[in-house]
Amino acid sequence: MKKYRIRVGLDVDDTLYECNSYAVSIINKRHPDEEPIKVEDIKSWGGTGRGGEERIQLYRDPEFVRTQPITEGAQEFVKKLSEIADVFFVTAVPACCMSARAERLVKDFPEIPAENIILGTRKDVISLDIMLDDGAHNISSSRAAYPVLFRKPWNTGLSGLLSVNSYDDFLHFCEMVRNSFSEKFPTLGDGGVLCLVGPSGSLKNEVANELTKRKGFEKPLTSTTRPRRKNEKDDTYRFISEQQFIHEMKENSYIETTVYSGYHFGTAERDIAPIVERGSVAVIPIDICGAITLKNLYRQRAMLAFMSRDRSEAIKSIIDRDIDIDDKTRRIMSLDFEYRNSEVCDVEVKVADDVTEVVDRLVSLVNQR
Repeated sequence: MKKYRIRVGLDVDDTLYECNSYAVSIINKRHPDEEPIKVEDIKSWGGTGRGGEERIQLYRDPEFVRTQPITEGAQEFVKKLSEIADVFFVTAVPACCMSARAERLVKDFPEIPAENIILGTRKDVISLDIMLDDGAHNISSSRAAYPVLFRKPWNTGLSGLLSVNSYDDFLHFCEMVRNSFSEKFPTLGDGGVLCLVGPSGSLKNEVANELTKRKGFEKPLTSTTRPRRKNEKDDTYRFISEQQFIHEMKENSYIETTVYSGYHFGTAERDIAPIVERGSVAVIPIDICGAITLKNLYRQRAMLAFMSRDRSEAIKSIIDRDIDIDDKTRRIMSLDFEYRNSEVCDVEVKVADDVTEVVDRLVSLVNQR
């Protein structure tokens, strides 16, 4: 157990306060005769897309900063986080808005000392244990030991980053880091969830398919908006449209969702729970965001296994895949982020072209008491 409290940095805009959604609501009120702008239309941070420049002007207005709504659950989240960590607000605002931002934070989050408010745009020079931010550019350049992306519509284009979907998932992740030296190894002997985490090209699906040939291992059917590839069977995924996926997501049909290479993936509890209840192990190839969500739900009955394959072999597998060049490029560019995720998994398993040894190792880990 570490003898010091972990240091956690929190971004503010669209992490604790509504920013893009608030700006969009103001712009739509200003232009009632125009087609409303949706938050989902914002594909990246900055003045891009329709109304982009108008949004940027709002971000530079002190009155906007003074009146930003607090995100639902943010105050309770910060209070809980402050009980297990030293919390710092790391926020980038123009000089004219700094006083308004600091005053809001002191008033709305009184449990955090004023001296823990860090104002400025150079987030890349701040060293922390964990950093939560919705800006992918901030996460990719962060010096934090564990930079964590808060998933939003505008940051779905970059895959592989350690990411969470909710405050609850982030709190659990912080607990995982804090307790990393004292937590017991997961026990799946009476049923549980085995999350296969790893970069593209790490043979996660091949390992999962081979593993489910063994007694006591089953692969739940997850949903995706990704197109079906050649020679993929009906039980590889539940292939659905993006419109249907978003509808089901809004209906809370999934216990975890993520975006990889621009496609949505989701796992429903109805597909996992029956497997676990009958004492089997649900085997799920999944990204780190979904894995953390499942770990949060199943706790000691969930094992995160990182599939570590030689980088050059992973790249060869990506290049050989029947996918478009843009998708290949995104996957290769995300490798550095994805290999870093091994640090937060329960076990790291070396993967070669012959997956039999990997499967034997995983079976042994699952069956140990």
